[in-house]
Amino acid sequence: MPAISVIIPVYNVEKYLRRCLNSVLNQTFSDWEAICVNDGSPDNSADILKEYAERDARFKIVTKENGGLSDARNAGMRVAEGDFILFLDSDDFIHPQTMEIAYFLATRDGSDIVSFTYDRIYRPQLMIRYKLGLNTDNVVPGRIHKRYNLANIKTLVTDDVYAYATESAHNPFNPKRKWLIKHCQVWKNLYRRELISDTPFIKGILFEDFPWWSAIMLKNPRVTIAPLPLYFYIPNFGGIVLSAKQLRILHSLCDGIENSYKLYKGNATEYQMHQWSKKFKWYFIKWAFRKIKYLDNTADLEDARKRFCELEKIGALDNPPTKWAKKLRCDICGFIKICKK
Repeated sequence: MPAISVIIPVYNVEKYLRRCLNSVLNQTFSDWEAICVNDGSPDNSADILKEYAERDARFKIVTKENGGLSDARNAGMRVAEGDFILFLDSDDFIHPQTMEIAYFLATRDGSDIVSFTYDRIYRPQLMIRYKLGLNTDNVVPGRIHKRYNLANIKTLVTDDVYAYATESAHNPFNPKRKWLIKHCQVWKNLYRRELISDTPFIKGILFEDFPWWSAIMLKNPRVTIAPLPLYFYIPNFGGIVLSAKQLRILHSLCDGIENSYKLYKGNATEYQMHQWSKKFKWYFIKWAFRKIKYLDNTADLEDARKRFCELEKIGALDNPPTKWAKKLRCDICGFIKICKK
């Protein structure tokens, strides 16, 4: 059995796929399997996957009909055999020591999760080049050449993930700021397989990371935080402004809020519910409500109203924990009443 299973959903990424797979192949840690889930990709991704599987048996291909990112990740999780799981999006790539560092820390600390971060210089560098009309495909991040001494890596180990995981912005003078696990992206962590194997991603929604991460936090995992830029994230350069697309985003966010709220209402302690609500739920409610301004027809606005009415009905909008959340609740209630007229 491998130590780490890397789950790589693949769909229409032939342009970036070799770079992604090479970053796995070039790891300083060798005890891995890479489960490449071909999610019905219409391009030449299947041929590229076959090429790598023939070169190295650690690359394993799962072929399925297109079902979206959540469905592809779930398919990978079902066949993963590693002690730990790492998620890697197929248009991104990782530092050569990512597995070596994460596995070392997980086994040293007995942790269920090792949390690292993405290179925050590389992403804006790509955005600037894109806006200037320059090529972004072959830009090599400087930090990919850095080599880390395992003995010198500074970490924080916690049994209270809620004290550090957050969607909120923090004062730069906050002493905890360095150790915060910011945002819900699942690819920023190494997970013990036993921790996550019974928690599938919600199929068919966007931003599926939020409800999934909310469910994983509820299990009280032991977490090692190592704020190293080990993941290289490629931004989406195209803006999304179409009303239909924004409505789908709103529905997906509301689905995640509703799913997670019901889970927490039935299983969370008072502390867990308060922390999750303050640091996650209300930020996603705000994000969903912002989509209203992009809806340009009565039918879409009515559809959005119904979703917020549903959240209000189940109690997901109750007890806003901050001034801005209280104002947001008032704004949402006003929107619901206006739409009822």
